[in-house]
Amino acid sequence: MKLGLMTGYWGAGPPPGITEAVAAAEELGFDSVWTAEAYGSDALTPLAWWGSSTKRLRLGTAIAQMSARTPAATAMAAITMDHLSGGRFVLGLGVSGPQVVEGWYGMPYAKPLARTREYVAIVRSILARDEPATFAGDHYRLPYAGGTGLGRPLKSTVHPLRPDLPIMLGAEGPKNVALAAEIADGWIPFWFSPKSDAFYRAALAEGFARAGARRTWDTFEVPCPVPVVVGDDVETAADTVRPLLALYVGGMGAKSANFHYEVLARLGYEEECRRIQDLYLAGDRAAAIAAVPTAMVEDVALVGPVGKVREELPRWQATVMTTMLVSGPPPLLRLIASLVG
Repeated sequence: MKLGLMTGYWGAGPPPGITEAVAAAEELGFDSVWTAEAYGSDALTPLAWWGSSTKRLRLGTAIAQMSARTPAATAMAAITMDHLSGGRFVLGLGVSGPQVVEGWYGMPYAKPLARTREYVAIVRSILARDEPATFAGDHYRLPYAGGTGLGRPLKSTVHPLRPDLPIMLGAEGPKNVALAAEIADGWIPFWFSPKSDAFYRAALAEGFARAGARRTWDTFEVPCPVPVVVGDDVETAADTVRPLLALYVGGMGAKSANFHYEVLARLGYEEECRRIQDLYLAGDRAAAIAAVPTAMVEDVALVGPVGKVREELPRWQATVMTTMLVSGPPPLLRLIASLVG
């Protein structure tokens, strides 16, 4: 299992100590560093800025939101990043949720699977650069249908460094995970647990079995974020993760559409998730955080004394995950590297 550094998206400003963390990841032999975006910092700019100080780390977006950019704009960014990094860029894409897509980007959310399939197909055609890019889908059309009528098919003026630049999909539901196995080079989970490994293996197997699937089990990547909090007291360590779980279960989505809620509910926490969501949406965030059970935290994170983390690591290493993405200051990164060995 490889290691990667997850920087995520920013809060009110840039994360403190991130430059030192990136340097430590490079020094420790980590495979990759990843950024994200929600509705604040974007994924590409920090990745280019911090990545410019590295020589070996792969640079990935986990994830770049598809509604933030047209397929052509995303392909342009990928081509540019790949050239600047010397072939180290990994394009992680995701649909996000209807609250962000429609509320922040002002874009339609309908039929996310079909939209993803078309989006990836256009990006790949631009990267291939075999001919001017054209596409006639239900969600995207190149050239644009209507308007002035003057649009014409174009090729990228820049020759891609790698026409087969890896594209990965962030996904939480089984249909999206199967789609990742079919059309992508990797899958980026969120709130993954060893308990859900069999569930996701079945979804991936369905995608691999489809005609034209790009990859097999042996060549498919699964870079997976795993919160790691080391401390003498399990409850205190779990307290670091509880606010994040409460936010995603309770506040990152509507009551009728919250994919993160569904991931945790599938682990056997339906009743707990309902209570967390009700409290969060009612404005009682402190109670929502307190309602996150320690068992839920331990299912999706490594928390507690070093010995406990060491004992639990093999469960994670035995899953479909190929790269464990972790966050933290250099001392924690060094500790994790020594434990993973």
